[in-house]
Amino acid sequence: MTLSAAEIRQQVEALGPWFHNIDLGGVRTAPEHFLGDYPNMKWKKFAHAIPADLTGKTVLDIGCNAGFYSIEMKKRGASRVLGIDFDDVYLDQARFAAQVAEEDIEFRKLSVYDIGALGEKFDVVIFMGVLYHLRHPLLALDLIREHVAGDMLVFQSMQRGSSKTPQLADNYPFSDYALFEDPAFPRLHFIEHRYADDPTNWWVPNAACAEAMLRSAGFEITAHPEAEVYICRAASQPEHARPIYPSKGARA
Repeated sequence: MTLSAAEIRQQVEALGPWFHNIDLGGVRTAPEHFLGDYPNMKWKKFAHAIPADLTGKTVLDIGCNAGFYSIEMKKRGASRVLGIDFDDVYLDQARFAAQVAEEDIEFRKLSVYDIGALGEKFDVVIFMGVLYHLRHPLLALDLIREHVAGDMLVFQSMQRGSSKTPQLADNYPFSDYALFEDPAFPRLHFIEHRYADDPTNWWVPNAACAEAMLRSAGFEITAHPEAEVYICRAASQPEHARPIYPSKGARA
């Protein structure tokens, strides 16, 4: 059933406020977004790094919000797109947006920590704008690599601090204190209370940390098309990877 602009606008207002500014039949869901035409303005900067033809491919959109990226993946011909989020408001928005866009997309309420329950791997996994909202960000990346990343990972995180990515050694002596004074050394900034009035902003990496976390979780960075966006491939964990849990009797 095709909805009129007035009907779409009425439903958009009823489901608001929206974080994704999506064009639904000429009706913008968040026309006054503080970041502008977001996330479309970011999407235009890295859209070329994702295959234009996703025919036959499966896509998992983790933290899908109102479904902007899920819809874009379906437009590129993906055979199946699953968007997951833990917020019912976002999921209701996403289902309505997909309905108006006339795209067959499945949306499900699921935490990133529970993605093992899906029991399948996807050709493309989108993990954008989620890492810094998690209390356990590296665990999330580990779970994505283990359970759902079949090939490509599209990753984005807010970054603060140094944008430099220095060459790092595999080991450093215990006496090396200066290392931690270098603002370019991988650093994950902890936010105890709020950042940008958002109590779910927990950890914000600098550029070197974002890249190191991806490598540590078993991803190979193949492209860096936008300041915060990385295109990765599922790879083997580095040979020097440490065990996730220390052995019994290990020193604290």
